Amino acid sequence: MAAAAAKIAPSMLSSDFANLAAEAERMVRFGAEWLHMDIMDGHFVPNLTIGAPVIESLRKHTKAYLDCHLMVTNPLDYVDPLAKAGASGFTFHIEVAKEYWQELIRSIKSKGMRPGVALKPTTPVEEVFSLVEAEDPVELVLVMTVEPGFGGQKFMPEMMEKVRALRNKYPALDIEVDGGLGPSTIDAAASAGANCIVAGSSIFGATEPAEVINILRKSVEGAQQN
Repeated sequence: MAAAAAKIAPSMLSSDFANLAAEAERMVRFGAEWLHMDIMDGHFVPNLTIGAPVIESLRKHTKAYLDCHLMVTNPLDYVDPLAKAGASGFTFHIEVAKEYWQELIRSIKSKGMRPGVALKPTTPVEEVFSLVEAEDPVELVLVMTVEPGFGGQKFMPEMMEKVRALRNKYPALDIEVDGGLGPSTIDAAASAGANCIVAGSSIFGATEPAEVINILRKSVEGAQQN
């Protein structure tokens, strides 16, 4: 079975929001496969970020894959607006969707988006196994490597056990990591089996963002060859 392809997803939360279209274009030019969009409701996490109107505005300026991470209490409410806005991926948190994830996945797929599930650091990895193995499965699992809600936190290496467990169980699954990823932490994530890498300040704060994107990708591809 082929390894899941490396996908580098700059976290647009770290970009210059006054120039979002230009920042998106710059990241794609530098080699990013995806653009990671953090949607927070001020309830599931204390922070409040963007919603469907910003996705809709950005979509007019880019053909890039918009990888939307929903840190919200009621993800079902966001399916229609985000689909209309042009979201590509819709990743919800298992912590809020335990009772109705089948309905949520079907709804996401019916709107032409790719469903993913995320788990916070305190959530056991076993909670997402049934979603990957379902008749209508998620197509991505996002392992949070920091507490969701704020940028700039330190990478939690102990989360790599979750990544390793997922990769051993599901060789072709897209496994995403988000939080504290950069040149100093990428090898730990890549060797554990992560292939979708979200990075914010390490890319946007770099003198040469294209070089950082390249380092992240090479680490994933190198780990897959070992």
